[in-house]
Amino acid sequence: MKEILYNILVFFTSPEWVEKISKNFYNNFIYQDRWTWLLQGLWVTLKLTFFSFIFGLTLGSLIAIIRATHDSRQKLPRYSFTQRVGNILLSVLNAVCKVYLIVIQGTPTIVQIMIIYFCIFANSRNKVAIAILGFTINSSAYIAEIIRGGLNGVPKGQMEAGRSLGFGFVSTMWYVIFPQAIKIALPMLCNELITLLKETSVASMVALEDLLSKALIIRNSTYDAYMPLLAAAALYLIVVTILRTVLDKLERRLTSNDKR
Repeated sequence: MKEILYNILVFFTSPEWVEKISKNFYNNFIYQDRWTWLLQGLWVTLKLTFFSFIFGLTLGSLIAIIRATHDSRQKLPRYSFTQRVGNILLSVLNAVCKVYLIVIQGTPTIVQIMIIYFCIFANSRNKVAIAILGFTINSSAYIAEIIRGGLNGVPKGQMEAGRSLGFGFVSTMWYVIFPQAIKIALPMLCNELITLLKETSVASMVALEDLLSKALIIRNSTYDAYMPLLAAAALYLIVVTILRTVLDKLERRLTSNDKR
């Protein structure tokens, strides 16, 4: 055991090892300013994450409201012809949303991105927009279920209270129900945002130069996979840590406001 520890110590303190690490570091990051390639890829990753989450949140919220409204209205009596027609239309929209969720949640993200990139928009050169569309579609399916859980967690009397104050259904949903649902679903939405950030790495499969793709370009130039991939992993970890810290503070602040 002592001999093994001694050999390890000699290896890590030998000038040859230090020189090799220094040379690899120079080739991977310093030569041709290759460290800037990683920053360029990180910027693309952040853009994909931000816009995909915003658009996914919008689409997912719409789907969640349709499904939650459909479930709640099924328990109400149907008095007029207009109400019957409205319920039929809502049932059709709910069925479309259910099929959408089943298809999106039942297929891998990378397959969806490839279908959109190579089949639907094969002639388009705007890779970033196509990737944002793909991740928006994928993320919205999971965000919809998260927000629907938040809507179901709001007490039923809140809708009745809003309607009794003279608000219509849309106004009550927007000003009373939806803010409470977002607050309930916030922890899961934060997890979805972090998951989305890491899932954007599959964009490298459609030749989009995100963070992982830039790391692979460096690897192909230097024939060294360790340093560029470890650097990419470190950047992902730093961004996720920052995001988690900010989101935790936001969640604690909202929780403290509820206690006042």
